[in-house]
Amino acid sequence: TGLVVPHNKPVVGKNAFAHEAGIHQHGVIQMPLTYEIMTPEIVGVPKSSLVLGKHSGRHGLSKRYEELGYTLSKQELDNVYKRFIVLTEKKKEIFDNDLLAILEDEAKLVPERFKLEYLQTTSGNSTVPTATVKLKEGERVMLDSATGDGPIDALYKTIDRITGTPGKLLEYSISALTTGKDALGEVLVRVDFEKKIVSGRASATDIIEASARAYLNALNKAVSMK
Repeated sequence: TGLVVPHNKPVVGKNAFAHEAGIHQHGVIQMPLTYEIMTPEIVGVPKSSLVLGKHSGRHGLSKRYEELGYTLSKQELDNVYKRFIVLTEKKKEIFDNDLLAILEDEAKLVPERFKLEYLQTTSGNSTVPTATVKLKEGERVMLDSATGDGPIDALYKTIDRITGTPGKLLEYSISALTTGKDALGEVLVRVDFEKKIVSGRASATDIIEASARAYLNALNKAVSMK
C-alpha cells in the first residue's frame, strides 16, 4: 500500500516486541509471555528485541553480551554496567559497537593514579584556546588551567602542569566507533613521558573528553612503570 507502519503501532509496529525497561527485559528473558500476549513469530517478527538504553538493567546488558559471545563475571558486569550507565546519559540507544568499545576500554584498564574529575575547553577564531582541568590523585584534588595552540594542546599542557610529568605527544588519531551525531569517538595517542613511550586509548561521545582520558591512560601507564 505504500503506507509506513508507525513504530508504536500495536502488534505490527517496530516497537511492539522491543523492550527497554530493566524489569521488562528481565521478565522477557525469564518468561516471554510475561509481557507478550503472543509470540513475535505469529506476526512475522523473528524474535523479541532488547533495546539498550538508560532504563535497561544488568540482566538485559548481560544477555546482550552473551549474544555477542562474551560471558561476564559479576565483577566484570558491575564494572561494565557503570560505564554503560554513563554512556546512556549521552546516547538514547546503545548499539553493539558501543558495547564492544566499553568492553575494550575495561580490558585495557591500568591503575588510575590520576583520575579525571572535570574539564572545560574554550576556543575560536578570535579566542585564545584555554583548558581548565580538575584531576584527583588519591584524596587530593588538583585544578589548573593553561593556554595552547588549540584545545587539545591546551588540555595536555594543563594535565602536564597538574601532574608535574611533562609528555611529548608523538602520535594522535581519532576514529568513529559508531555512526550518527551521538557516535562514540575513539582517540589513540602515543606519548613520550621522560623517555618512556606509552600508548593510550579512550572513547567518548565528546572528542575532547576522549582526548583527555586517552592521555591520562598513557600517563597512568607511564607512572605505573616507575
